[in-house]
Amino acid sequence: MSQLLEVNGISVTFDGFRAINNLSFNIGRAELRAIIGPNGAGKTTFMDIVTGKTKPDEGTVLWGEMSRNLIGMNEARIAQEGIGRKFQKPTVFEDQSVEDNLLMALRNNRRAFAVLFWKPTDADMNRVSELAAEIGLSNALGRKAGELSHGQKQWLEIGMLLAQEPKLLLVDEPAAGMTPEEREKTTDILVEAAKTRAVVVVEHDMEFVRRLNCKVTVLHEGSVLAEGSLDHVTANKQVIDVYLGR
Repeated sequence: MSQLLEVNGISVTFDGFRAINNLSFNIGRAELRAIIGPNGAGKTTFMDIVTGKTKPDEGTVLWGEMSRNLIGMNEARIAQEGIGRKFQKPTVFEDQSVEDNLLMALRNNRRAFAVLFWKPTDADMNRVSELAAEIGLSNALGRKAGELSHGQKQWLEIGMLLAQEPKLLLVDEPAAGMTPEEREKTTDILVEAAKTRAVVVVEHDMEFVRRLNCKVTVLHEGSVLAEGSLDHVTANKQVIDVYLGR
């Protein structure tokens, strides 16, 4: 599998605390990956570095076929490169319909003036229908986003990111606060999305990670502690000592 993202020797220190310590690992082009680890392991900082929010003290983050270094690019430029990020709390336009939320996500390339006179094309409407089906909200297109359940808002935000056709989707604790049915649907959405792009999921819920059925990277004190299937990493004595035994 050719690599989409290569993290090489990344380190970053905040006020004397080394949050990331010589971190190196790769993500493939159409791969689903789970990242787990105790609080303070560096999971969020890793995502901050990849998306340009935090600049590391050393190391490189190589991206795409040309292996361009993302370090030094600003957040907007990195987003344009095809990296989408979903934070824990869903951020959707609550007063707008589900359909309008998805349409707004589609037109992220248009200039501000053009947006004022923008009318969706048939292709735009077809794409919105496809996205709504993918995220399980086909029957909710006319509803205001604010009326949706917590889980449905999470799906809508994932749909809005998918509307921008990212090559890499970073998702932070998607299962938090969801019902069992919502978690199952979320699994389906992420597994389907990873067929055509890389999806990296940071998660604490082991049952949810097991359902994803993907390669797992365990972080501890800012470095990779173990990597492999969930069964492989959860049988690792160090992983048990620093994470599972807690």
